[in-house]
Amino acid sequence: MTDAIIDGLRNDTPGCAQRSHFNHAGASLPPRRVTEAIVGHLMLESTRGPMEAAALVADEFAILRTNAAKFIGADEGEVAFGGSGSALWGSVFAALPQLRSGERILIGRQEWGGNVASMQRAASHAGASIETIPCAEDGSVDPNALSAMIDDKVRMISLTWLPANGGLINDAEAIGRVANAARIPYFVDAGQALGQLPIDVSRIGCDVLKAAGRKYVRGPRGTALVYVRSNFLEKLDPSFVDVSSGPLVNGKVELRKDARLFETSEAPISLLLGLGEALALASELGVEAIQARIARLATRLRDGLKRIPAVEVRDLGEKQSGLVSFTVEGISASVVRRRLAEKSISIGANGVPYTPFDMTARGLQEIARASVSYFNTAGEVDGLIHAVEHIAKDAIQ
Repeated sequence: MTDAIIDGLRNDTPGCAQRSHFNHAGASLPPRRVTEAIVGHLMLESTRGPMEAAALVADEFAILRTNAAKFIGADEGEVAFGGSGSALWGSVFAALPQLRSGERILIGRQEWGGNVASMQRAASHAGASIETIPCAEDGSVDPNALSAMIDDKVRMISLTWLPANGGLINDAEAIGRVANAARIPYFVDAGQALGQLPIDVSRIGCDVLKAAGRKYVRGPRGTALVYVRSNFLEKLDPSFVDVSSGPLVNGKVELRKDARLFETSEAPISLLLGLGEALALASELGVEAIQARIARLATRLRDGLKRIPAVEVRDLGEKQSGLVSFTVEGISASVVRRRLAEKSISIGANGVPYTPFDMTARGLQEIARASVSYFNTAGEVDGLIHAVEHIAKDAIQ
C-alpha cells in the first residue's frame, strides 16, 4: 500500500478529517462508498417502496452472498447474514442437540463474554460444564493441552480467534485439527479477524464461524455473517424459523437445506448492500496487504507505548494483531479513553465482562485498547503515543 493509496483511502473516509480513530476493533470508520450504498438504497425505498426496492437489487444481493462466501473460502449455501454476530452465533449454538448432565464444553481462556453467557446458561440447565483450555507460555490457547482434555463427554470446542482484550492471535488451525480428529463440533468467533486476516474456513476446520461487519471490514453497524459447514447443518435443529427458513408446505414445516436456515425473511437490505461494498473494497485492496500494514502500525504503537514510564502493554502471544491493549498506572482505562477523546483520538476500554476468564486469570479489571487499521498513518500512531505519554506523566506527578 503506497502513500498515494493511503491518501486516497483517507480522502474517501470523511471521519479521517475530524479525528484519529483507533477503535476499529469496536467499529471502524466506513468509507464513502459504503455510506452511499446505504443512503442510495434508502432513497430507492422512499420512492419505490421497500419491497419493490429489494426486488430491484436482487442481483446485487446475490453478488453480496457470492463475494462474502468467497471472502472466507466457503460455498454460497454456507453463509447467512444477520444484524448481530453474537445473535447468529447464539442461534446456531441453540440449534445443537441439547446438552446432557456430565457433558463438557471446552473453550479458550479468551472466549468472548457473550458466547460464554450463552454456553453457561445451557450448561447450567443441563448439569454440564464449561472448561477453559490451558494456555501455552505465550498466553495463546494450547492445542496440546486441548488434546489431553478430549474424552467422550466433550460436546463442543469454542475459540475466539482474536480476543477482544488484546493483540493475541490464537492458532485456530491447530485447534481445528484437534477438534476434527475427535469429530467434535468446532465454533470460531472471527469478529476481529474478518477484514484483518485472510480467512479460509476449510483450513481452519471449523463447523461454524461468525463475524460482525462493523469492525475491520469497515461495513455498517447492524450487519454480520455466519458460516455453517454444509454437512454440519443436518445436525442442527433451530429453535426458531419463519416463512423463509422453515415455510409450511402442505401443512408441514420444510426447513431450508443451507445456512439461510438461520436468516429471517426480514432483512436490512440497505445495510447489507453497504456490507457488500465494504467486502468489495477489502477484496480490491487484498487482505494480505491489509494484514501486513496493520502489523507494521501495531508494532510501531506497541514499541512506542513500551517506552513510556507507568504504561504497560498487556498483549499476549507471539503472533499479534492490530488490537493493542495497555494500562496506565493509577489511571483507569475509561479515564484514559476520555482524556484521549478530548484530544480527538478515539480508543476503546474493555472490562471483565468482555473476556471474563482471561481478565480474571490475569488480575485485570479494565484495559485501554487502541486498535489500528490499514488507513491509519504513522503520524497518527506517533500522535497517540505522545498523548498517552502526557497522560502518564500526569499520573506520575
